[in-house]
Parts: sequence; C-alpha cells; structure tokens
Amino acid sequence: MRIAELVDALRLEVLTPTVPLAGAVAGGYCGDLLSDVLASARADEVWVTIQRHINIVAVAKVVGIPAIVICKGIRPGREVIDKAAADGIALLSCRESAFEAAGRIHRLLFPEGR
Repeated sequence: MRIAELVDALRLEVLTPTVPLAGAVAGGYCGDLLSDVLASARADEVWVTIQRHINIVAVAKVVGIPAIVICKGIRPGREVIDKAAADGIALLSCRESAFEAAGRIHRLLFPEGR
C-alpha cells in the first residue's frame, strides 16, 4: 500500500505536504520507546507513536521508516516538521489513540489477517 492510500483511507492529516506520499508501506510498528523502535521496527513500515520530539525523525531515518503517524492529536513543533520534510519522512497526524490507529492500519494492510 502507498502512503497516500493510507492517508486517504484513514483521513490522516499530512504535516509535511512537501514530502511525496508515493512510497510503499509494507507493515507497521507501534511504540513510543525510541530504542525499541530502533531495535525492532523495519524499513518500509509506518510508525505509530505519541512521541513528537525531533529524535523521532532521526530514528525513522536510521531504520528506513517512510512515515510516522502521531496519534491523539499531538502535534510536533515546526523544527520537527521541517526536519522530517528535509529528510523525506512523511509526518501524519490523527486524533485516535495509538491502539486505534494501529488497528485500523493493520486492517488496511492485512485485510485477510496476519
């Protein structure tokens, strides 16, 4: 699934409009502990979190995560948004909890279950 399809299906707000949303998403990872995401997330997964610190961009870049969904209506500052845009990482926002967002993403990516 493409990031753009995920955005449309879940009605996510795009915080980095200059980042192309054509990249593929093969899975997802849900977590707020940066060291856990570094150790366990995989490239081409969407990351679901409530973190908004600039280090989320660095973690996503190292792992190869193309998009971060920030939940609960939490908004990062301009510095984080600008850094994500510069690094080509889509920052997306939703009002749902991480649990709800991850469940919705999972159903979209794996409609047959997994």
